[in-house]
Amino acid sequence: MGRWRPPPPVSSKYITPAGKKRLEEELDFLWRKKRPEVTKAVSDAAAEGDRSENAEYIYRKKQLREIDSRVRFLRKRLENMKAVDSIPDDQSRVFFGAWVIVEDEAGKENVHYIDDILKQIKF
Repeated sequence: MGRWRPPPPVSSKYITPAGKKRLEEELDFLWRKKRPEVTKAVSDAAAEGDRSENAEYIYRKKQLREIDSRVRFLRKRLENMKAVDSIPDDQSRVFFGAWVIVEDEAGKENVHYIDDILKQIKF
């Protein structure tokens, strides 16, 4: 029996500027701060001797694999991302990353960010 799996669905290449900044900050934190700390801890644990029974070494190696996996994902994801930061040409429709002005019965206008509205909707 084969191990073939269908490819994952193609995800959107658009992101808000705030979302892109958050992913870049996470990548920077993992690569510049967290990974060096874990690498040093792996090195220290490896220096203690027998690695096969060294729980600290095994745990840190697992942690390092998880960090490397997340770094690869973030780099690949950010490589093709486009931050949506301009007003679309067709302003008669609502697009991703749009600000919408809604007027209530009293005539008061409220400005909403589409991402905030989508977070409130339960699918």
